[in-house]
Amino acid sequence: MNKRITLADIAARTGFSASTVSMVLNNRPGSRIPEATAERVRAIAEELGYAPDRTARGLRTGRSEALGFISDEVTITRYASAMVRGILDAAEACNHAVLMAETDNHPRRLENAIRLMRTRHIDGIIVGLMRARQVDLPAGLGGLPVIIVNGKVDGYHAVLPDEYQAGLDAVNYLVAHGHRRIAFIGRAAVHLDPRVSWTIGRRISGIDTGMANAGLSFVHEVEGSDWEPELGYRGAAEIFDRGDITAIITANDRIAFGVYGVAQARGLSIPDDMSVLSFDDEQLASYVRPQVTTMRLPYLDMGQIAAELLFKQIAGEWCPTDSAEETLVRMPLVERSSVADLG
Repeated sequence: MNKRITLADIAARTGFSASTVSMVLNNRPGSRIPEATAERVRAIAEELGYAPDRTARGLRTGRSEALGFISDEVTITRYASAMVRGILDAAEACNHAVLMAETDNHPRRLENAIRLMRTRHIDGIIVGLMRARQVDLPAGLGGLPVIIVNGKVDGYHAVLPDEYQAGLDAVNYLVAHGHRRIAFIGRAAVHLDPRVSWTIGRRISGIDTGMANAGLSFVHEVEGSDWEPELGYRGAAEIFDRGDITAIITANDRIAFGVYGVAQARGLSIPDDMSVLSFDDEQLASYVRPQVTTMRLPYLDMGQIAAELLFKQIAGEWCPTDSAEETLVRMPLVERSSVADLG
């Protein structure tokens, strides 16, 4: 077994005292160690492959230099996994490790994940959700810094996509491209329930406000809560039968894929015969032809911002003053090829 390199080993190689080596490698403030000495210590430490004992450091400082990330199904969802990448990037910048757990929406797994992470004395927890809805957390967090990303939990700060602004931006984009006769697929009363979605109501409210601001109303709407291609196929069949609509807003990309299916079956062209604008920016939105113009859920930025806020909370530099407070992250419009410019 390879022997663990210690501060004493580095001290022996450099000829400096163990206390001097410790002050250099732990970046001890006010040490007044000459830069040449510090450079020598760091060079030998790197040569020997020294890695600090984070457990021992944690006992001294009360911090583990590790975060916990608990999600329902984010890590197994391809287009949402950017949230994990954002958290990892922010943690790496702050020299922190990330312990991850997936609950698959099982309450007992969530309780176990929190308990296990607390036994490892993590500095804080980020809870990430695949669907932005209101959920409950079990007891056991006990004052630990916690940030919720893409969801809502009473008593904790949330990082969420700015869905209302995205709805406005989507309509404004179509209007700017000359569209006035617009249809919508995907409105459903169930999405107003915060336990179903905290944000979809805002998305649709933004769309409605954008239409009202432009002095417009939808020529046709198709309701439906199951946002899958089947809804898009059924809705597009109704809309194409009307023949007096130039653009369709679909509530998500999966619905848009159904619209594409009807267009192909009828020999119609997108965007020449019908423009399509959607939401989420799932990976397939860039694979279909023509590629879908869509409002991207900013998972990467949300993960980074959540981790940065957590670090500020851990350091005592920031404290949520209101449990209802939210940080909203702009959803960028990804302009591709599915919207015609009518001039």
